[in-house]
Amino acid sequence: MEEAEESYPPIDPSNFDLIVIGTGLPESIIASAASAAGKTVLHLDSNPFYGSHSASLPLNDFIPFLQPQSQPQSRTLTSDDYVSIPVLTRPLYSAVETNSYSSEPTENSRKFNLDLAGPRVLLCSDSMIDLILKTGINQYMEFKSVDASFISSADGKLENVPDSRSAIFKNRGLSLTEKNQLMKFFKLVQRHLGDEETEEDRISDQDLESPFVEFLTKIGLSQKLKSIILYTIVLADYDQENSEACKDVISTKIGISRLALYHSSIGRFPNANGAIIYPIYGQGELPQAFCRRAAVKGCIYVLRMPVVAILNDKDSGSYKGIKLVSGQELFSPKLIIAPSFTIPSTLNPDAQVANCDDVSLSETKKVARGICITKHSLNPQVANCLVFFPPRSLYLEQSTSVRALQLSSNVAVCPSGMFVTYLSAMCDDDVQGKKLLNAAINALFSVPISGNSENNGASNLSEHAEEKPCLLWSTLYIQELTTGGFDSISKTPMPDEHLHYTHLLDATEKIFKEIYPNEEFFPTVSVSNDDEGGGSELDS
Repeated sequence: MEEAEESYPPIDPSNFDLIVIGTGLPESIIASAASAAGKTVLHLDSNPFYGSHSASLPLNDFIPFLQPQSQPQSRTLTSDDYVSIPVLTRPLYSAVETNSYSSEPTENSRKFNLDLAGPRVLLCSDSMIDLILKTGINQYMEFKSVDASFISSADGKLENVPDSRSAIFKNRGLSLTEKNQLMKFFKLVQRHLGDEETEEDRISDQDLESPFVEFLTKIGLSQKLKSIILYTIVLADYDQENSEACKDVISTKIGISRLALYHSSIGRFPNANGAIIYPIYGQGELPQAFCRRAAVKGCIYVLRMPVVAILNDKDSGSYKGIKLVSGQELFSPKLIIAPSFTIPSTLNPDAQVANCDDVSLSETKKVARGICITKHSLNPQVANCLVFFPPRSLYLEQSTSVRALQLSSNVAVCPSGMFVTYLSAMCDDDVQGKKLLNAAINALFSVPISGNSENNGASNLSEHAEEKPCLLWSTLYIQELTTGGFDSISKTPMPDEHLHYTHLLDATEKIFKEIYPNEEFFPTVSVSNDDEGGGSELDS
């Protein structure tokens, strides 16, 4: 035991303004923001890599990360000054199901960079891109355009999403009437958002507060056009036409705002085709870039350093510091912990540790995620693309949208000649989540019979199975969604169910503002031409 402790170098100094445990994206952003505000920050991670639940991992490291990790028995100890409360980890992934139909993917494990929280993309005009440019971390990253978006039609075919004027005219799946309706609708939105609009141009306040699906019906859009707008551009999670079962009804005001964001993303950068981009080497590059910026600002980083206990004041029960596996004690007035860590309740019911943990455990939503590896693209003409399955497009009881993101080797996430497809869907439980993803997988891929993959028979299968890419490897898993909590000890949220980072970034900024209400979230600094120039360099 003494040898193990000696293998961990001492950390100096022992007092910091903020200690952050875990290098996931929310923790990395907060560490970077605090460092930019002049705080002394220590950023720790027990893993040998950056990113935690936001990481991109080699294939052979991916499944072990999802599985529960064994942890030693711990108990609360009391010294002369502090109560030492053990830091435990809790599983946030469940129902992991992996099928391997070929040895080729595992033989090339190190050539994969698989996102733990996929599918995830960035809109060129969203708040995360603005923050990337504001902080200058774009100098640490490169991006590629997502070539196309498809929506599953009623007969199971994949049709291009008509998200712009040129795409509408080129689309062969829309009738002339539907093309005119969609153009008219986009012009209506444009007039509503214009600077010189009249009352006639504006959408009424009553319509803005009404459900977006009702407004789309009111102006006469077909069912097909409503599905395109709601689930591929506005990115609704739940069936908007089933008011009783829908857990997140999108208002017209929010729908118009998301449409505006999407359309402003098209053409923002001269070398990005379309509205959507993806970071080369995977989404795990984002937390690493924020960590690099934090390090430049003085943040101290130590990987492979487990934290075994929280130190509370013996009398008040308030947080004072942490204890490392080496036995070293470190102190700070504020602590940020990743969502996988949990701290048992103390004897003091008013202790800040217990309160924070109770807040973070109150949210129990789940998202089903999946990864498929193939040798052929879903569409021979595109390398990177999005696919949307609106509610009821796979089977009648489907109440949530299923999203898929196919990526190729040109974004350095897989070996040359292979493709990685991420899938996700909101779900109430493991059974529903697996049913949703399996239905989408059966619609997109040819699944070898020998793989023992669950086939619920509820999907709209193409009659030409030989035209579908054949699966080489797949995994499905259920991720728990947790929200953050804040106190002297603050807990960050898990990667959420959304396709982009807007909600996660909002939640992260809220935690920063709670712990440092008088500090600006990344103060604007003058950077010599790197900000704007680097911002347009999205391709490799």
